[in-house]
Parts: sequence; structure tokens; C-alpha cells
Amino acid sequence: MRLFVGNLPYNVTNEDLQQAFSEAGTVSSARVITDRETGQSRGFGFVEMGSAAEGQKAINLWNGRELSGRALTVNEARPMAEGRGAGGGGGGRGARY
Repeated sequence: MRLFVGNLPYNVTNEDLQQAFSEAGTVSSARVITDRETGQSRGFGFVEMGSAAEGQKAINLWNGRELSGRALTVNEARPMAEGRGAGGGGGGRGARY
């Protein structure tokens, strides 16, 4: 299960993200999204959990929980829309009409 992780502290690394989410189970990959030009974190990332059950456990464990002083937003990542660049999308951002 692929998870969107929002409101990440800007100093969090891929390794930090993997270590944090390993509390919920097997982490296949963890990636903090960075700005192409500056290399700085954009404040969100994606974590791939080993199974749907572990993904749901990670959502329950980390959504709203603080990491380095910031409450994370964690939910199942939505598939990338065709024609969009890298980065994909997560849920829970912006207004819903």
C-alpha cells in the first residue's frame, strides 16, 4: 500500500521516514519529495508499506501524530493522473466541493 505523508518537517530524510514508518511494519520504500532546483524538501513524501494491513496500521499510527514537532497527515496515496509530472498526489489537501 502506498501512503501519502504530508506536513513533514523540512529536515526529515528518506531514512528518517523509513525508520518512523517501520513501527507499523515492513517499509518497501520511503521518499521525501524535494524541489528539483534547490534540493530542499517540499514537506511531503510517499511511503510504500509491505501490505494493505501494514499500510492501514501506519495510517492509524501516524495520521495526526507528531514527528519533530509537526503533526503528520497520512492517508492512502491517490494514483497519479495521466499527463501529470512526478510527485503523484495525496489526499486531504485543499477544500472539497
